[in-house]
Amino acid sequence: MASALRFRKLCYVESAVKCTSVGYESFEIDEKLDKKEEDVLSANNFALEINKKRKQPKRQPKEWRCLDSCCWIIGYLCTTWWLLLFFYHCLPVTLLRVPELPGPGVRLKREGLTALHPVVLVPGIVTGGLELWEGRPCADGLFRKRLWGGGSFTQIFKRPLCLLEHLSLHYETGLDPQGIRVRAVPGLVGADYFAPGYFVWAVLIENLAKIGYEGKNLHMAAYDWRLSFQNTEIRDHALTRLKSKIELMYISNGYKKVVAVPHSMGVIYFLHFLKWVETPPPMGGGGGPGWCAKHIKAVMNIGPAFLGVPKAVSNLFSAEGKDVSYIRAMAPGVFDSEILGLQTFERVMRMARTWDSIVSLLPKGGEVIWGNMDRSPEEGHVCDFSKKSHSKTSLTTNNVNNSDVKRDFLVKGLANYGRIISFGKPASVLHSSKLPTVDSKEFSRTSTSENFNNFSCGEAWTEYDEMSRQSIQNVAAGKAYTTTTLLDLLRFVAPKMMRRAEAHFSHGIAENLDDPKYNHYKYWSNPLEMKLSDAPDMEIYCMYGVGIPTERSYVYKLSPNSRCKSIPYQIDNSVHGEDGSCLKGGVYFADGDESVPVLSAGFMCAKGWRGRTRFNPSGIATYIREYRHKPPTSLMEGRGIESGSHVDIMGNFALIEDIMRVAAGATGDEIGGDQIHSDIIKMSERINLGL
Repeated sequence: MASALRFRKLCYVESAVKCTSVGYESFEIDEKLDKKEEDVLSANNFALEINKKRKQPKRQPKEWRCLDSCCWIIGYLCTTWWLLLFFYHCLPVTLLRVPELPGPGVRLKREGLTALHPVVLVPGIVTGGLELWEGRPCADGLFRKRLWGGGSFTQIFKRPLCLLEHLSLHYETGLDPQGIRVRAVPGLVGADYFAPGYFVWAVLIENLAKIGYEGKNLHMAAYDWRLSFQNTEIRDHALTRLKSKIELMYISNGYKKVVAVPHSMGVIYFLHFLKWVETPPPMGGGGGPGWCAKHIKAVMNIGPAFLGVPKAVSNLFSAEGKDVSYIRAMAPGVFDSEILGLQTFERVMRMARTWDSIVSLLPKGGEVIWGNMDRSPEEGHVCDFSKKSHSKTSLTTNNVNNSDVKRDFLVKGLANYGRIISFGKPASVLHSSKLPTVDSKEFSRTSTSENFNNFSCGEAWTEYDEMSRQSIQNVAAGKAYTTTTLLDLLRFVAPKMMRRAEAHFSHGIAENLDDPKYNHYKYWSNPLEMKLSDAPDMEIYCMYGVGIPTERSYVYKLSPNSRCKSIPYQIDNSVHGEDGSCLKGGVYFADGDESVPVLSAGFMCAKGWRGRTRFNPSGIATYIREYRHKPPTSLMEGRGIESGSHVDIMGNFALIEDIMRVAAGATGDEIGGDQIHSDIIKMSERINLGL
């Protein structure tokens, strides 16, 4: 019995253990199944997530904006600047030091040269400093501080619109706006440096000082270069002060005649002075017919813009030039951005068109000098300047190497330089018979529809805002303009500016210089409409650089931006010629100093005034001194000592030496006579001008 009970217990326990073990096994199986299900679910969820991501539209790349281009350009400039600073401060001094050559002043002093004739320096456009004497509230704290030139230009970045307002003149009078007085900075410091480290007259002044020049015999004839030349006298008595200064220097320096050294636009400003000083008052200075012969030894013109510069055309027409059009092409729309609200070109044009001085630089002489639709003095010009071969020639001895001249005039893709503005490349290359004619009768604003834009644009920023869209398109229409029809074009697109400025300047050729009308001051800065003084012992020098591509004519297009308060025309930077062509980026280039073409700088000394002519009745001696451009071999050389560039030539040792020798008493023949590297002789021969 007991054993039976014991057996039952064992069976119960065994069964219980079996049940327990079976239950545990079933639990493990369920747990494993649950894990598998979870894994499957998670895998499914992962697959669903991937599918969702695949179905989602791909993220579009961020659109490149004009602002991004501007930021990249600024970033590159800043990075380059900091790298230069790093190398300057971290590299050994011996690696940075440029071997210094003794300047002309040191060398000529060793030769025994000393100061003899007083020297008067006459700055050109833009390079002279301007300071504030009275201004609007936005200019508080700037009294007698420089708004332009010689300073750090920090005010441009701090208050650009205020600066533009104060540099602008009155649109109708060409004089001061109400409540604003900006004046030229007087003295040598007025134009020695344009900006810190960027010299203009400083190198020449320093070298003159080496042989004894100082304040008593060296003077900077500062004037407000924005004004018309006669207005510098009307407002500031600048011409009267220059006359008095020359007379004082003449007397106080032992009755030694003065050597005048004008630069760029200062050349035609001083030409105006030479006529003004001998003209009876009230229009002139009252010095009498012999004043120049008594007081002036020589006029040494540096980079002379005697017959104007094409750059003035593009500046007035579209507020741009070669360099600006390149920047505009790199970051199109940045300067015209409506979002940024810059409208840079419109603001610059609005200011520049108040400066009468720019109109003085428009090409003079019309088609006779600059060429017509199918002919120009430079035709056949070779634009590969690196391969041009020149020789020293002299007009006085007719020592001309004809083989060199012929090589220089090999035809490589005809450039119609006479078409100073062409709308589209075909208009710049096709024969004139295939182009629409330009009739001056087209340029008249008789229709009241011309003013319809005023209702939509509000205040007119430039005179383009007063033109209808149809008139703007008619100006283009595949046409080309010469220097003659250009004046009609400017009178059409900017009638107020031209009406004001043409009361002070003329751009033609005089038929009869004895006509009393040429006694008016508007003709005095045009060498083709005035006689030189009766001063046979005086000398005139044309001193300029050659061998640098210089703007000569332009290919334009309608601006894609047709909104109000915008400039409707711009240089077509996409237009290029073939390899070796003179056409690059919508600009035709000729020989010159990068600003003034050889034709403008050299013609008067080569032909217009050479010998006794109707423009030079007393036979004043003229000399051409050309300086072949040689760029610095490295950045460490700065702007070089053999540069022929328009401003950098002021540091050219050869030019400085020529000036110093003449100031010390030498004549033009004694310094070597003519020194010619360009084709100015051939160009002059092709100009049919009665002398």
